Amino acid sequence: MIFDYTFTVRASLAAVADFHHDARALKLLSPPPIVAQLHLVEPMANGSIAEFTLWFGPLPVRWRAVHSNVVPQRGFTDTQARGPLRAWQHTHTFDEVSGGVRVHEHVEYEHDSGWRGVLSRLLFNAPALGFLFWYRGWATRRALEK
Repeated sequence: MIFDYTFTVRASLAAVADFHHDARALKLLSPPPIVAQLHLVEPMANGSIAEFTLWFGPLPVRWRAVHSNVVPQRGFTDTQARGPLRAWQHTHTFDEVSGGVRVHEHVEYEHDSGWRGVLSRLLFNAPALGFLFWYRGWATRRALEK
């Protein structure tokens, strides 16, 4: 499955890229009622790891992401190495445009079968992803547009 979302931020390319290259931003980019708990955050680089738990209310969802295609001020990809889905690859791309920076979020994902698939389909369906990435756009603008 594929999900795409694009938004624009009135900020410099450097500010947008730096914000997203800091995995600690995940806490700001998680909409209520999701709470992100960070366990391991390595500096952004090819092969760097971020381990975290997303709390959906009382339900913990553990995740390990590996970063690749890290290009300063252009974007990066995070790939689920361990987590709730069979596969998840999320590419962040930053492009300078008139008035700011366009952020493009491209996610390719696949659900498991069985009970794990039922859970991931509930948490990561198209409407849920739409809300998640709408919120991320709003939170990014709130953090960077002064």
